[in-house]
Amino acid sequence: MNRKLTLLAVSVASVLGLSVIPNAQAATNTETLAKALAKQEAEITILKQQLATLAAEQKQQQQQNKQVATQVDTVVQQTTKAQDRLSRFSFNSYGSAVYTSDEYFDNVQDTSAERRSRTDLERIVTEFGYQFTDDWSMEVEIEYEHGGTGTSLEYDGFDEFGEFESEVEAGGEVVVEKAEIRYRPSKSFGVKFGNIHLPIGLSSMLHKPNQYLTVQRHKSEAAMMPTVWNENGIGVYGEIADFHYQAQVVSGLNSEYFRTYDWVASGHQKRFEEVNADDLAFAGRIDYGNFKTGSAVGVAYYYGNTSGNRHKSNKLDVDGALSIVSVAGAFVEGPWILRGQYLYGSLDNADAITQANKTTPGLRPGNFAQLGSESQSFFVEAGVKLDQWFDIPMTVFANIDYSNPLMAVETGTATKRYENTWSSVGINYFPIPEIVIKAEGGLHQVAVASIPDTNFFALGVGYQFSL
Repeated sequence: MNRKLTLLAVSVASVLGLSVIPNAQAATNTETLAKALAKQEAEITILKQQLATLAAEQKQQQQQNKQVATQVDTVVQQTTKAQDRLSRFSFNSYGSAVYTSDEYFDNVQDTSAERRSRTDLERIVTEFGYQFTDDWSMEVEIEYEHGGTGTSLEYDGFDEFGEFESEVEAGGEVVVEKAEIRYRPSKSFGVKFGNIHLPIGLSSMLHKPNQYLTVQRHKSEAAMMPTVWNENGIGVYGEIADFHYQAQVVSGLNSEYFRTYDWVASGHQKRFEEVNADDLAFAGRIDYGNFKTGSAVGVAYYYGNTSGNRHKSNKLDVDGALSIVSVAGAFVEGPWILRGQYLYGSLDNADAITQANKTTPGLRPGNFAQLGSESQSFFVEAGVKLDQWFDIPMTVFANIDYSNPLMAVETGTATKRYENTWSSVGINYFPIPEIVIKAEGGLHQVAVASIPDTNFFALGVGYQFSL
């Protein structure tokens, strides 16, 4: 019984307890829930604020990313443009220094030769090129001769009764040898204008040290006409199959400086600050093959009057028409090299030009100013590359240069004092392909019986490279 009462009491208590506790818990849960809701609302508010801040930061970051992307694109575009411009730019250089030992005569009457050794920083040449578009390009070639000289000749027609005045500006010569703009829409046709090389004489095409075998450029060409001849003018050029052609209209020579020893070479107006162009000249050339890369044959022709470009125009009233013909050939196959050139020229009214030069103040042509009405010269060089048989990058060669600027005269008898022949043998050694070391020894003969033959020796080093 007691046990039943106890159980009943517990049950009642349980019931009573159950009915009391939920009420207490309900009150507690409502308050807690309110607090929780308030807390959650606060947290939500904070989260919203954080989300808003984050969204603002993201937006700012996106803007910054966009700015960075724009800057990166700008840098990439600028870099691409710079790379493109750089790829359109070209730079080449070549040069040579020589040592010579030869016997010379004090004057044309002297028959007792004296030996003299010389060194010369012959030339340093820099070539700058730029390809504007696929069709348009330009090239500038600056040459520093003999360490950099600077002498110019000026004609002043008003001061001191119109004299020629030489101005020494430095110790060498710095000269623009080429400054041309080219338009070449196709391989078969192009136009170039500015200061351009004339296609007369192989030295204008083969003037880098590795392109000729002798230590110095061929003496025969220098004794008759300007070497690496450049003038202001315009020309067309192109390649059709294996044929290469050029045709030019350029400023002509000035006969005031024609001389016996080098015929019309000194008439090159590069010594003047301004080039007279009253007399223009035509120069043309056609080659089969390519002299720069291998075997070829070619002919060239130059024609122009020379009196109109004189400063003292009252000294001469005839044209002084000049024509030069060049025939050249090259056989370059395997180890064998054979090149040759023949030049023939004629000068109208050579006596009248001689007389005008003799009586022009300041020119001082001397007592031996006889000018040839006809002139000729030639050279033949032959070489063998030994690296075809031996492990040595060397070429041995033999060379003959001949010149006679007084092949014929209009009156009187031409002196043979200027008829020269140079015969030589030598080597070209290439320690690396860009550098050549040369040695040459030979015999110089003058076509005058009383003048003894002389010997000469020369060493040279040359380089060339392209970027």
